[in-house]
Amino acid sequence: MKSTLALFLLVLGSTATTSVQAGARDWRITQPAWTEEHEYQFGQFVTKLGNAVENRRCATVTECLNSPANMFYGTDPGGLKFFADCADLPYYLRAYFAWKSGLPFSQATGFTANPAGPEDFNKDIRYSTNGNSVKYRKDVLTKKNALRRPVYPDAVSFLNSDLINTVSTAAYRMIGDVQGATYSDFYPARLDRVGIRPGTVIYDPNGHVAIVYRVTEAGRVLYIDAHPDNTLTMGLYTSKFMRSIPGQGAGFKNFRPLQLVGADMDNGTYIGGRIEAADNRNLAAYGTEQYYGNAPDPGGDWKKGQFVFKGQVTNYFEYVQLKLTNGEPVIDPLLDMKFEVIDICSSLKDRVAAVEMARREGIPLKQHPDRLPVNIFGATGEWESYATPSRDARLKTSFVDILNQAQKAMKKYRAGDRTLRYNGGNLAKDLFAVYAQEATMCKFSYTTSNGQTLLMNLEAARQRLFNMSFDPYHCPEMRWGARKPQELQSCTDDQNKRAWFDAERWLRNQTDRRYDVRMDYTVDQLGSGPKPGVGAQTAPDIDIVTYLKSQM
Repeated sequence: MKSTLALFLLVLGSTATTSVQAGARDWRITQPAWTEEHEYQFGQFVTKLGNAVENRRCATVTECLNSPANMFYGTDPGGLKFFADCADLPYYLRAYFAWKSGLPFSQATGFTANPAGPEDFNKDIRYSTNGNSVKYRKDVLTKKNALRRPVYPDAVSFLNSDLINTVSTAAYRMIGDVQGATYSDFYPARLDRVGIRPGTVIYDPNGHVAIVYRVTEAGRVLYIDAHPDNTLTMGLYTSKFMRSIPGQGAGFKNFRPLQLVGADMDNGTYIGGRIEAADNRNLAAYGTEQYYGNAPDPGGDWKKGQFVFKGQVTNYFEYVQLKLTNGEPVIDPLLDMKFEVIDICSSLKDRVAAVEMARREGIPLKQHPDRLPVNIFGATGEWESYATPSRDARLKTSFVDILNQAQKAMKKYRAGDRTLRYNGGNLAKDLFAVYAQEATMCKFSYTTSNGQTLLMNLEAARQRLFNMSFDPYHCPEMRWGARKPQELQSCTDDQNKRAWFDAERWLRNQTDRRYDVRMDYTVDQLGSGPKPGVGAQTAPDIDIVTYLKSQM
């Protein structure tokens, strides 16, 4: 397999040094079916992009695809916009790869929500209660004109508009068990290294999508994700990605392999025909245990399904890690602590760019709207582009997670659990040492309202986490949770914005992202306290320092 890939990359390398040829916008299908080799190559394509994002060699979709991180670098015609948000990114990369590789592509473009009893308040198909079904599809095919000459699809137009304008997270919100003409673009992945690999998609039912670029030897899953401002970030798969009812299709899924059938060959390209998709029964990487557990509930309740590894019941996220470990399946608590703190550090640095973009665009200088959006997690306009409620909720969940993981590790250690790998004499002390070292090393800075640079580290961010405003109309100091007068003196927020900051504290305490409730309150309405499903009275415990010191 790898020798074939080496030849594939050699050809690409020679192509990249030549000028783009006429007809480069044409999508010519020269290979009628996606094979395992193509899936491997697609995974390598994503891996190269992911490595570049991880090492901060590029930070946007445009930068990454216009750099050597793109294995097709130098072969593109002019006019490509290279733009994608989180839902677009997997489709964009898949379509781009298919075009460059001469492969067929098809996309679900219309959906209907599955019956769910009472309708959601916003009737938004992206957050349907019982998931969606495919209603329409679009196949990328070559046709012939009146003179019987081939008319190739324009790949640039397709990527720039046709694809981007039709993709949303609604396309991911399904389990993937329907076959035939209304098949889903994805199928659920097996929980092993066959099913979860570079190119696998991760769907969070709270409205976020990522794509895997590496699975480590220790079983940790690394992903890249895009945002409405076209930035690309990387992260670690943890409990910040929720599980939900199976019909919503949360979790790991792979693109369904496609095949062009009934086409005619004309001068090396396939003309006409139709696209068919692989059936779940013929997919080695297909599996549904992520929904029901490997010990399903006899009554069919997905929440009661258990994940049992070598006779021991474990939680879902730990089960995934154990199943993906290459070698002896054990949990190394010190390595996990390091991974998770590094992941949080990366998220904080990415947040710097998001807050800075709002500052540069002058959003904090604008008057605050009279009401919040209908839903702060699923908004449009300036709020979608510059607010950070979803990003901040995932960040808070990550801090909650490292405390929970430390507590579970201590429990396993004291119980002599065989799935835990630790040979030291004081686990709490060693966990604290890892946290302290990584938290101290994680340094970043933000630009204040008067253009000064203020340096922070991860532990400082933890201590002010629930004071950090997600509201784009607040000054950078408030966005970063400033509390001391010396730091706040450069803030330009007026009394009304300070009132909004105080009123939003309930929302800052909330770690779960709710799309099924209204949030368009005024400052007075919000300030009276949490509403049903909106906000929390108190923030969750994230004090990893106090906990570990108490266990030494």
